[in-house]
Amino acid sequence: MDTERRIQDIKDRLSYIRDIFGGKEGDHIRLLTAKLGEVLGREAANPGSVQGEELSRLEDLFDFSERKLDTLLTPMDRVRIVRHPQRMCLKDILENVYDNYTEIGGRGEFNIDPSMLIARAYFARRVGERVINQMIMVIGQEKGHGEAFRNGGSVKPWGNAKALHYMKVAETENIPVHTFVFTPGAYPIEDWPGAAQQIARNLYEMAALKAPVISVFSEGGSGGAEAVGLADRRIMLSHGYYSVISPEGAAAIEGGLRGETRATPELIEKCARQLRITAQDNLRNGYVDRVLQEPPLGARSTHYEFFRELRRELIQATNEAVSEVKSMKLFRAMAVRASMADDAEAIFMRWTLSASALRRLVELRQRKYRAMSRHACLDGTGFFKRIATSARGAVWDAHSFLRYDLLGRQKKRLDSMFEELGAEAHLVRRKLLLPLKRAMDTILPVGNGEQQKKGDEVRDRLTRLSCPEDGACLVGSEWAWISPRSQEDRTMSCPNVRTHHCPDLWVPDLFGDFAGVCPSCGHHFPMEYQWYINNVFNFDPAREFNQRLESMNPLNYEQFDSKLDQAKEKTGLKSACITFETAINGVETVVAVFCAPFRGGSVGAAEGEKFIRAAERAARKRQPFIAYVHGTAGIRIQEGVNGVIQMPRCTIAVRRYIDAGGLYLVLYDTNSYAGPVASFLGCSPYQFAVQSANIGFAGPGVIAETTGMTVSPDYHSAYHALSRGHIHGIWDRREVKKNLHQSLLTMGGRNLYYR
Repeated sequence: MDTERRIQDIKDRLSYIRDIFGGKEGDHIRLLTAKLGEVLGREAANPGSVQGEELSRLEDLFDFSERKLDTLLTPMDRVRIVRHPQRMCLKDILENVYDNYTEIGGRGEFNIDPSMLIARAYFARRVGERVINQMIMVIGQEKGHGEAFRNGGSVKPWGNAKALHYMKVAETENIPVHTFVFTPGAYPIEDWPGAAQQIARNLYEMAALKAPVISVFSEGGSGGAEAVGLADRRIMLSHGYYSVISPEGAAAIEGGLRGETRATPELIEKCARQLRITAQDNLRNGYVDRVLQEPPLGARSTHYEFFRELRRELIQATNEAVSEVKSMKLFRAMAVRASMADDAEAIFMRWTLSASALRRLVELRQRKYRAMSRHACLDGTGFFKRIATSARGAVWDAHSFLRYDLLGRQKKRLDSMFEELGAEAHLVRRKLLLPLKRAMDTILPVGNGEQQKKGDEVRDRLTRLSCPEDGACLVGSEWAWISPRSQEDRTMSCPNVRTHHCPDLWVPDLFGDFAGVCPSCGHHFPMEYQWYINNVFNFDPAREFNQRLESMNPLNYEQFDSKLDQAKEKTGLKSACITFETAINGVETVVAVFCAPFRGGSVGAAEGEKFIRAAERAARKRQPFIAYVHGTAGIRIQEGVNGVIQMPRCTIAVRRYIDAGGLYLVLYDTNSYAGPVASFLGCSPYQFAVQSANIGFAGPGVIAETTGMTVSPDYHSAYHALSRGHIHGIWDRREVKKNLHQSLLTMGGRNLYYR
């Protein structure tokens, strides 16, 4: 029986090797196949003839060959490793790394989302004669070993909502969080709460979560990975990958493939290599802190020594995160920093943190992400210009502190006191003088008619519409910037002609006076971003800042330099983001615009850096911050993780700005999808859309390919986004400026200068 089991184990190992190398038959694989074939042939001809020593020699040959093959792994081979059913999963880690655990939030198939597993676990630590259980909240995607109900670790929105709920529980209980990233990507469904919306919430909360967070990356697929991956320490397994998109998805985009057409294996291998997705690539770029070496060809459920290494690494990382913020720098803290993971078990450190230590933890986490990806964009700003900018920033900080904090707070206290006194005096005056006034009105009725007339006029002004003469309160027909399409001497039909019987539209009127809006049904035709920055935001090139920040090709992705040059030449922009200051009806505001004509408005390192600097500028000057999204296709795949890391980076910038008392408002237009919507745009408490905008996590084609579902044409419409609570209002294009000004006067932001 033992011989049969060992032979079966060897057969499974050979099958695994073949799967990993995608059918590529090298010399090692051919040798292993031949040797195993000899053993199987002899055992079939004469059962029991194969001795244990022969099996041991064959197992040693497999061990040697696996070590050799491990050195030949390509990035795509590593992708196949983390996807393989024999790959160790989160349940294996819970069983072998932690001393005890209880699964919570549902078990197996009886779960709100079986792809997201939550457990309360602990490490049992011996301190002298005592045994102390150190509690941890374990959260991660569960792929299992091929169980279909796990959905391959692709988490639905409610699974990420469950993860966030238990992160907040860990924050309340003051225990660390260990997250495990085992996902090819989030499930692209917009049913409430919506994939993009929920990932944005997770990122926003994790940006300031008052608990140490340690993340372990095995398979990190884009936004799905970021939903639980924003951490104080990031450990990556040596055979894992972390990427903006799957190699197959990148190959489909590069090859311009549609429908049932599939990319060739050669193109997929090439994209996997160009995306720089391996653990060593991410360590070099600074997106993970350490790489944990796995056994040859990847860790499986029987590699118990690897689980011991992972346990030591998790304890070491948690000790480091905690010791870094503890107020008393004891010898243990120095020992933790000096020790290797091998010594982690010997050092005991309490993981409960004080309120001040938790604040320092959050501050360090935010600084860590702020420093990432700066190498991945070009900053052509001269040395002296940078010095001048830094000096201006210091002046803004000092001015804001003196005017709004030091003097402003005292003024608010005095104003509040005088208001209270004035209200009391008014009440006393009313109580004393009202009877006298009534008596005088009875004796001297002269003038009552005039007073009644004045009262009617006041009541009329308070109750009538703001602009009754014009009907709808739309801006006049003279726009500061007119679309070039208004020069076309032709007519065009509205898409709603069959349902609303709209008459044909003369193009000069449609894209001139009508601002691209059908006067019959209100359908919004797409308009250039220049229409908005000139007619809504009063764009002045002199008030633009960070113009010299430029998109580049940090991965040396093939042919991407020429594509960037074409985009720069065509649009006259250096990146897809424009940042500037403006005044909207007298209210000074900082604006970031994402321009669809530049590579679809996709976000890379330059766009993320410009957005962050704009948020920091708005915070320093106590001004509102508006993000106008003319369109975004998501994260720029040719920049790899340099692009996807902008999701947590920009979300942290938004969180810092909002926590400082600012007003952050997002306005969507045309097509806004993927990573930006699932992070720094989708986390805004005030999100609006122009009519006809489409908003979501993935486009209809991606949803059909990923889930097999065909969605309705209006699945991503602004009205659908409004119905599920992603956005908070839909605006007519002609009223955007008026509505923005109204929002600036009525929404949020306790520290704005005009409050």
